[in-house]
Amino acid sequence: MSESPSRTAEPSGTDAPGSSRGLGGTVVLALGAFAVGTDAYVVAGFLPGMARSLAVSEAAAGQSATVFAVAYALLSPVLATLTARVPRRPLLVAALLVLALANLGSALAPDFGALMATRVLAAFGAAGFTPIAGAVAASLVAPAQRARALAVVVGGLTAATALGVPLGNLAGRIMDWRAALGLIALLSLICAALVAFILPALPGGPRIPLRRRLAALRHPGVLAVLPLSVFGLMASYGLYAFAVPLLHELGVTPSAEKWLLFLYGVGAVGGNLIAGAAADRRGPIRVLAIGYAGLAVTLAVFAWATGAQVHWLPLTALLMIAWGASTWFQTPAQQVRLISAAPDETAVVVGLNASALYFGIAVGTGLGGLLLPVGVPVALGVSAALAVLCLGYLALTRHHR
Repeated sequence: MSESPSRTAEPSGTDAPGSSRGLGGTVVLALGAFAVGTDAYVVAGFLPGMARSLAVSEAAAGQSATVFAVAYALLSPVLATLTARVPRRPLLVAALLVLALANLGSALAPDFGALMATRVLAAFGAAGFTPIAGAVAASLVAPAQRARALAVVVGGLTAATALGVPLGNLAGRIMDWRAALGLIALLSLICAALVAFILPALPGGPRIPLRRRLAALRHPGVLAVLPLSVFGLMASYGLYAFAVPLLHELGVTPSAEKWLLFLYGVGAVGGNLIAGAAADRRGPIRVLAIGYAGLAVTLAVFAWATGAQVHWLPLTALLMIAWGASTWFQTPAQQVRLISAAPDETAVVVGLNASALYFGIAVGTGLGGLLLPVGVPVALGVSAALAVLCLGYLALTRHHR
């Protein structure tokens, strides 16, 4: 991802921003994001089975998500610099092929060390796809539809939580977690073919040195806005890799797990799409304030329910929907704030935001793994406190443009 708005992979001819083919390309990018998201999140669906198979604790197995996220955060700006001149379509296809190879390696991993290595390889594919997909989507539509286009691509990631995680949970029960990862490898191959045949031909751009990419962090608006992406994902996503153990604390039976994970995904997709449209109409600050308040309340109730041993399925279902919605509302609004803060550096700030998001996931998942042995209510309470911190930070930085 290497282009400023004036040079960002602009479609040509009939592919001008806002054209029907441009919108179709955005949908294809969302399908690729679905493959990436399924790979990143599916571990939550079969974490206990993976832990038993590899003879490690559930907290340790969950750190495979941490390794993926850390590698993604570090690799994203580096890969964007190295691949700046590469045409967008073949680059996106190559990233999905790497993802397929990595998942096949994970499915065949003989031990935990090999699994962690293939998770790093998967991060290469994800880091090569997701930031570029976001920047390309923003270039394929009119400026007034930018937040919606970003929401559609992020919707591919959130749809992975709605379908990929519960399907992974189901596949892990019918077959095993290795077969589930093999299916994700096949999905990545299919998405690579769709991107190759449907996405318009898009050129690369001028190479932007890594020093210049990081220099965007000195922009007052970017420096003020970007930390909220880290804090927000720490609060909202940090415990998702351990969703199944959390559900067990609420007395959820194995047969109900997949449906509750699906409800989380439904909330995630709905929250993301509503937030994208609302950010265009009402502005991102109001959207973020409402979302972080909802997240704090949701996690606080979750902490109370686990501590009080409240085993009431309707409440658990409501909490899962609210958790998903309040986790994924924030990405479109944050990206709009960053693009507004540095409109001449769209591709750079979208890439930095992707790294910030995954850094937040990594820190949050690592923190969750450390807190779970202390107690599930404690882990959830800390996450709720982080959501309140996000509200305070948003208030302090609301005037930055």
